[in-house]
Amino acid sequence: MSAAASPDVPAPAAHRFSDTAPAPERYAANLDNLTRAAAMAQEAGRTGRAARLREMTAGGSAQFLAFDGRGTGRAVEVFGSLATADRIAVLVPGSDTTLDTYQRFRAGAVALHQRLDREHPRSAVVAWLGYDTPGTVSPSVTTTGRADDAARRLTGFLTEIRTLTGPDARLSLLCHSYGSVVCARTPTGPAVTDIALYGSPGTAAGTAAELPTSARVWAGRGSGDWIANVPHVRLGSIGFGTDPVDPAFGAHRFPAGAAGHSDYLKPGSGSLDSLARIVLGTALPEASHG
Repeated sequence: MSAAASPDVPAPAAHRFSDTAPAPERYAANLDNLTRAAAMAQEAGRTGRAARLREMTAGGSAQFLAFDGRGTGRAVEVFGSLATADRIAVLVPGSDTTLDTYQRFRAGAVALHQRLDREHPRSAVVAWLGYDTPGTVSPSVTTTGRADDAARRLTGFLTEIRTLTGPDARLSLLCHSYGSVVCARTPTGPAVTDIALYGSPGTAAGTAAELPTSARVWAGRGSGDWIANVPHVRLGSIGFGTDPVDPAFGAHRFPAGAAGHSDYLKPGSGSLDSLARIVLGTALPEASHG
């Protein structure tokens, strides 16, 4: 998982691991890599990036399955224990998520893990920044180009993570904004039981049945989310077509309350509660099938 190298952001090359490398070995090596990347950024005068990388070390206890500090960066962080968890949520972020905005992404992962842990201690959350996300204001955010590459990477990660979990662990993909385009293009195996699309611009598919998965597909949108105003059309390679919360798409609807576009994992919110219930497989209030 290597981001394109950038002369503006020096960092060591990402560690490569064997398929059988245990999680603790990966965590230790990536934490060392992160610490070195912070020092290199500081020496190069990139003090903002250096400070953000130091925040990511979380006092030496952070658990990164992957880390690459080059370019805009990539990181895959685990909250909880993959070895003992039987409910695992993989968060797939949308546009403008980079190492420089990582704390916002991480905060959502922490809030979800805390919510899950209160009800089901054998749970874990993975914050998967495993691709180069498009900019919110860029041509690439209106096409599937970045998503196609990301889907290949996510497919590989879903295979990889199965070597680190128990045989009965159930995975859920929680996919925000452009991340929902990524998830909609990712073939999943039987271990992935649920896919939740939220704040979605569309998926480039006409219906949930067209997605390359046997998982239950959920969709939700908060009443405060500006993405409701984005035209759900597809013209050639531009746009993403049917709105996932439209009954015609055929997803299971989940209540998202008054969430704004960046608020779905806000502590105490109705949307966070709904997403936690999807991960745990418990009943959702007012859930319905489109």
